[in-house]
Amino acid sequence: MASKKSKSVSLKKYKNRRQLNLGIFLFAIVFIYLIVTMILFFTGDTISIYEVREGSIVRDNSYTGLILRQETAVTAEDSGYISYYQNEDSKVKAGTNIYALSQQPLNTDSETSQEGQTASISQEVLAGIALQVQSFNENYKPGDFSAVYSLKNEITNSLQETYSETRMEHLGAVIAASGQEVSSYTTDRDGIVAFTVDGYEGLTKDTVQAENFDNTEYESAVLSDQMKIEAGDPVYRLITSEDWSVIVPLDKETAEQLISDEVSSIKVRIDKDSETMRAALTVTEKDGDYYGCLDFDNSMIRYAEERFLNVELILEDESGLKIPKSSVIEEKFYVIPEDYITTGGNSSSEGVMIQQKNGSVEFTSIDIYDRSEDGEVYVSRDELNEGDVLVMPESSETYTVGKTKALKGVYNINKGYAVFKKVSILCENDEYYIVREGESYGLYNYDHIVQNGASVSPDEVVFQ
Repeated sequence: MASKKSKSVSLKKYKNRRQLNLGIFLFAIVFIYLIVTMILFFTGDTISIYEVREGSIVRDNSYTGLILRQETAVTAEDSGYISYYQNEDSKVKAGTNIYALSQQPLNTDSETSQEGQTASISQEVLAGIALQVQSFNENYKPGDFSAVYSLKNEITNSLQETYSETRMEHLGAVIAASGQEVSSYTTDRDGIVAFTVDGYEGLTKDTVQAENFDNTEYESAVLSDQMKIEAGDPVYRLITSEDWSVIVPLDKETAEQLISDEVSSIKVRIDKDSETMRAALTVTEKDGDYYGCLDFDNSMIRYAEERFLNVELILEDESGLKIPKSSVIEEKFYVIPEDYITTGGNSSSEGVMIQQKNGSVEFTSIDIYDRSEDGEVYVSRDELNEGDVLVMPESSETYTVGKTKALKGVYNINKGYAVFKKVSILCENDEYYIVREGESYGLYNYDHIVQNGASVSPDEVVFQ
């Protein structure tokens, strides 16, 4: 009995014994990791990543310009009620009937003849319009809305001659049926007929004054059929040249910049129809005020009825890769002559031959960050030491490392660590640079770079 008692087991002691729970242990590790990660995230510097994309920067200034043309306000030779043979903005030849004067108003709305009721358009004109529309459909781009206005003007010009012929025939029939004594008047010059006058017809570049740009009280008289005209009154405006100009007032800073840059030609966007054209530019100073004269030699008829025109001078228009200004940093590099670059070892990697203290020469591979047109190669200061003596391949000539130059660039992180890539800045605005795309040792579209270049160091690991 005594031996059996000594071998008994305490159940109470067995129940109080605890075993290791692997699930709780793993949960604790994960929980601690999350806490540490959150602390590091909120207390450390966050590295923001920027994806490089193609873009453009347009720097322009908007102005309200004054249009000058070679034009004349033609006055009436007699008095009476006026009737026009021509449509507005019609191109006419010397000797063409422009208007007629009668003692009583003519009923130009009456159906005096079958020919006067409708305009007959020839098959040749219709075929030309069809070709214009077809060409527009084949070449139209959604971003080029100004092409719509160009098509409109082309079709209008195609129909203008037909409409004018019909109008002349109709007015001739009206005059014949009226029984009145009607006098017809012709133009003695080729040109474009317009039926608005404003008193600015004689204005030239030399006679423009600052007060001419005040359009708050500008008035333009519209001339129309059956108006009572007195001798000497203006009856139409004749524009005799395709050359025209827009004078814009400039601030002193812009004017001096244009003069300093010797700008003689500039891209102009016209707000009325979003048309972009090229103009010859001259900057002048008059009575302390500066003016820019934009000279054009086409598209005059499109703005024949305008005296004031809102235009944008596109001073800078560059396309390339668009990157934040904060990404760009400046870093110094050793520069060595390109003649000292060679290949060696068991690979085709580029490097230099460095002379050792014992007189032997050892090949060292290096990364090149840029090559200049002067034959200099930019090398990281971490790969060479100041005072290193380089030996030119197949020569006894040497070069001592020490000269440095700075490059502007960004940190590319496509490989997961910061790699310097140089940039060539084309233009800028307040927040972004446009840099050249596809350069050797430069950036490409869709590259990933550090948004704040000063927040990382070369070769620093960056998680995206």
